[in-house]
Amino acid sequence: MKLTIDRLGYLGDAIAMGPEGPIYVPHVLPGEEVEGEVEGDRMISPKIITPSPDRVRPPCVHARSCGGCLLQHASDSFVAEWKLDVVRTALARQGLNATFLPILTSPAQSRRRATLTARRSKTGAMIGFHARASDVLVPVPNCQLLSPQLMATFPALEALVVAGSSRKGEVQLTITDSLAGPDVSVTGGKPIDATLRLELARIAERFNIARLSWENEVIALRTAPMQRFGAALVAPPAGGFLQATLQGEADLVAAVTRAVGDAKKIVDLFAGAGTFALPLARNAEVFAFEGDKAMVEAMDKGWRMAQGLKLVTSQMRDLFRRPLEPDEFKNVGAVVIDPPRAGAEAQMETISRSDIPVVVAVSCNPVTFARDAAMLVKGGFGLEWVQVVDQFRWSSHIELVAKFTKNINKRSKGNL
Repeated sequence: MKLTIDRLGYLGDAIAMGPEGPIYVPHVLPGEEVEGEVEGDRMISPKIITPSPDRVRPPCVHARSCGGCLLQHASDSFVAEWKLDVVRTALARQGLNATFLPILTSPAQSRRRATLTARRSKTGAMIGFHARASDVLVPVPNCQLLSPQLMATFPALEALVVAGSSRKGEVQLTITDSLAGPDVSVTGGKPIDATLRLELARIAERFNIARLSWENEVIALRTAPMQRFGAALVAPPAGGFLQATLQGEADLVAAVTRAVGDAKKIVDLFAGAGTFALPLARNAEVFAFEGDKAMVEAMDKGWRMAQGLKLVTSQMRDLFRRPLEPDEFKNVGAVVIDPPRAGAEAQMETISRSDIPVVVAVSCNPVTFARDAAMLVKGGFGLEWVQVVDQFRWSSHIELVAKFTKNINKRSKGNL
């Protein structure tokens, strides 16, 4: 069957309209004519007849087989515009539009945090990513996504897999580059006993692993795996959330800082370990709320050890079950909210009924962001601008920062 690709879907698969409905085609671009066998609603192995001018040679030798990257066959300019269009479309479906600032994209080989899959083999260990929609594990010794620091941890990871896994199953390795060296968290390995504990500790020492955690238990802590958030040094809990690239984090923090302006009291919701709260505390008093106790403790410790910061009040609170109410935002100049992919519908509803001058929304899901944005706009907020940040290069993931202002008499073009 021959098909002409119409568009890319949200997940990065190309879509063509076949005689019986949409057909999904991997590794191709809009406008390309392709030919191949169709199974159900998918063309598995397309042959490109007419290539797109946006097609480029993938920079990574693993691009065709590995499921870690989906869009290495597309030019950077195409990917940037496609990601902007995904956000525009999500907003348009809610009756919204906005001014978009130029997209900011992290460079290649800049991922400082990743979760890899590994399996023990006859000669050592296979470490990599699964092929897309498959249980086939693809080794990635020449990955162009991970930073050189993460790639340098592969011998240590192989030693951990050989020592602590069986050949019947897989283990997941979450690796993070910290200021003190690699921070490694392993799940799916063998149960810990005295012999294995000693062997893992020896591996951590031999390969200079800053912290090694096994099934959420810290096995070795050579030195605290610090991250810098503004003027503060923080050791996030093992496996805790951290922005994927240093450049991406810096871009997000800069956009949030610009959006809050000269606010002197700021509320940070879903604050994590202080990614935004601690940099903002240079100029403002911050009230930070987070549902994870270990994250709250790490943020508070980082603030107490830092110099030159204003007060940061950290509090553990489940914002899904107990969102802050409008009267709790009294005298607050700005709110920063960075919820998980599901968004924060209940919290956004209470914010929409408040008189907060500025709301800064950080999101990793354009669809739930647009839903929550519509709620704010209905409550009298104007959507001033959107800054898209692409720190998950060559993937379908999108992050963004958006500024809303409460001004009923002077609504921005983002209003309904």
